[in-house]
Amino acid sequence: MKNAPDKLQWHPAFCAAAGLEFHEDIERLELKPEYNLSKGPIRIDLLIIKEESDRRIKNEIGHIMRTYNVIEYKSPEDALTIDDFYKTVGYACLYKGYGERVDAVPINELTVSIFRAKRPEKMFLTLQKYGHKIKEKYSGIYYVTERLPFPVQIIVTQELEPREHRSLRILSNHAKKEDVEEFLKEVEKMNTPRERQNVEAVLQVSVKANDELYREIRRDANMCDALRELMKDDIEREVSAARKLGESEGEVRGKAMGEVVGEAKIILKMNHSGMSPENIASITGKDLDEINAILEGKVPVLG
Repeated sequence: MKNAPDKLQWHPAFCAAAGLEFHEDIERLELKPEYNLSKGPIRIDLLIIKEESDRRIKNEIGHIMRTYNVIEYKSPEDALTIDDFYKTVGYACLYKGYGERVDAVPINELTVSIFRAKRPEKMFLTLQKYGHKIKEKYSGIYYVTERLPFPVQIIVTQELEPREHRSLRILSNHAKKEDVEEFLKEVEKMNTPRERQNVEAVLQVSVKANDELYREIRRDANMCDALRELMKDDIEREVSAARKLGESEGEVRGKAMGEVVGEAKIILKMNHSGMSPENIASITGKDLDEINAILEGKVPVLG
C-alpha cells in the first residue's frame, strides 16, 4: 500500500500570503503566526498588531483593522460553520482576557477576520437568522455587524478583486491560470528577503495543490524562467539534500554509484514537483535522453 501524500501545509502559506497582501504597510505591522492564547493548545492562526492604530492600512482587507486583529484561515478542505464563526469571536475575547494587565487590549481596538476560498452560504443564512447583518463592503469582503462586540469581516478569497489579491487567490486547489501568471509577473519586483520568503511559501503550496496547472504554465518558457527564479532557493535546497543523500549512499556502494543515485533522485524529485523533462534538462545541464531514461525507470534508483 502506498503511503498517503503529505497533507498540504496551507496555514503557513496563508500567513505568507498575508505578508504579501500587506507589504505596503509591513514595516508597521507585526504578524504573529499561530499565536498561543495560553499555555494550552488554544491558538490563533494569525495575530496582526498594528503599531499606529490611527493610520489606515492601504490594502482593502485591512481597512477594518485596528490595533489588535485576530485572523482565522480555513483551508480549501475545511468547512466554515456557525460554530467556527463564534469560536473565532471567542478567541478574540480570550485574547483580550489574557492581556498582561486589566484592559491591556481595549475592546474598541480589536477586530476579527475570517478567510475562506468559497462563500459560506449556510453560515451567512444562520448569522442573519441570529440577528447579524451582512454587507459586502468590497468584492469578496463581507462585514458582519450587529450584536457583536467588535468589527468582524469574512473574506471569500475566490471573490476578491484579482488585480489586488493574487497571493490569496492562488491559495486554492482550483487556482486559475491567469491569477498564477499575473502573480508571477507581480512578484518579480519584490526583492526583500521577507518578500521572497513569503512568495516561495505561497508558491510551494499552490504548486502542490495545482499540479496540472503548473505543468501547463511551465511549458511557457517565460513563465518557466520566472517560476524557476522565484523558487531557486527551494530547488537548490532540494538538490543539495539529494546530493548529500547520494554521497552518503556512495560510502556504501562506491562513490560513482552514489553520484548516479543522487542525481537520479534529484531528477525524479523535480519531475514529481511538476517540472517537465525539458525544464529539468535546462536546470541540470543533463542530456534530455538521459533524463527521460531515469523518468522511465531505465536507470535504477536504489533506496
